[in-house]
Amino acid sequence: MAPNDSQTALWPAPTAAGAVAATVHVPGSKSVTNRALVLAALASEPGWLRRPLRSRDTLLMAAALRAMGVGIEEGVGTEKGSGEFWRVIPSGLHGPATVDVGNAGTVMRFLPPVAALADGPIRFDGDPRSYERPLHGVIDALRVLGARIDDDGRGALPLTVHGGGALDGGPVEIDASSSSQFVSALLLSGPRFNQGVEVRHIGSSLPSMPHIRMTVDMLRAVGAQVDTPESGGEPNVWRVTPGALLGRDLTVEPDLSNAQPFLAAALVAGGKVVVPDWPARTTQPGDRLRQIFTEMGGSCELTEYGLEFTGSGAIHGIDVDLGEVGELTPGIAAVAALADSPSTLRGVSHLRLHETDRLAALTKEINELGGDVTETADGLHIRPRRLHGGIFHTYEDHRMATAGAIIGLAVEGVQIKNVATTAKTLPDFPDLWTGMLGSDGA
Repeated sequence: MAPNDSQTALWPAPTAAGAVAATVHVPGSKSVTNRALVLAALASEPGWLRRPLRSRDTLLMAAALRAMGVGIEEGVGTEKGSGEFWRVIPSGLHGPATVDVGNAGTVMRFLPPVAALADGPIRFDGDPRSYERPLHGVIDALRVLGARIDDDGRGALPLTVHGGGALDGGPVEIDASSSSQFVSALLLSGPRFNQGVEVRHIGSSLPSMPHIRMTVDMLRAVGAQVDTPESGGEPNVWRVTPGALLGRDLTVEPDLSNAQPFLAAALVAGGKVVVPDWPARTTQPGDRLRQIFTEMGGSCELTEYGLEFTGSGAIHGIDVDLGEVGELTPGIAAVAALADSPSTLRGVSHLRLHETDRLAALTKEINELGGDVTETADGLHIRPRRLHGGIFHTYEDHRMATAGAIIGLAVEGVQIKNVATTAKTLPDFPDLWTGMLGSDGA
């Protein structure tokens, strides 16, 4: 497949001419939006998602659910500030249907269990990179729970789930050390399985635990009964009781991980960035940025309006375990490359299996701008050096693109290849970025 113009285009990353002073309205959370779509599709009554994220990943999720028979109506609220909404109308899930997962981990992992509940075959396909991403945890588990899946023994896409209209469910052991989404995928559909589901993780350390906590919180909010290790259950075991799910009226939180480049801008250039509607309590991994970026030289205040983050222009290195918040690694690595002392980022070996091998990609791209980054067994070691301009490749990875933009604030001549890949989770990133810099953007 020939690349389109956006994939080959170079975007000159703007350099900050001075301190930033901006309020950035960050779009809704992809993680919340896609979980909410699945739960609403499995509910016993209609539900509402207000201010959902409209991005490639979430539109793929909505299109996939529509293909399986779910009604999703789009509209705009008339009340001040209510914004866009999606009304989700559950119906009998059915095939035949074909689902395009793109390169969205949530779509390729959350929907095969839903497809097992459908009546008829559901085929899953996607971008070439999606064939390389691990899916065996979900496939193997669904087979144990009673599903019939054709994947030609690959443990990956493309595949077909032959839905029988119901699934037995029950206990299953999985190794989710390569992706916490394996656990979330089974939990989200678990209330609709005849016996519910008991998921026992038997591998090494489990990454991205905040995302599993998000899944559990959202399940409980729609009436599911979930027992977890945190609620007194066995370590590494989650149980979901079978039962009907309620329709909800949910307002989606801003995507805190997508706030990262804007907060980083205050660290790199100095000044203040305000992100409205930052929640006081959340399971989003991006909330860790308040702590991490403060350790790296910034300061923040959470007000009723949102988060105010201030940087002095001085950036300090950090030694940090990012195992629970791996998606923040590219942005932290970009900031660390501009710091006044070395940094070590640990606990993120699973990033080699993300949209791209993020550890290899960050090492190569920062080093080609004159940096000194080395891969470790489970992360990166970054020694700051004077950087120069050049092409920053993104590997069709949205977080690589925003990492390059962060470096470009301090380094003239950085050109981002295929900045359009940010549409995966952060539509209109280039406009948001230049808007943040205002007249100060060079």
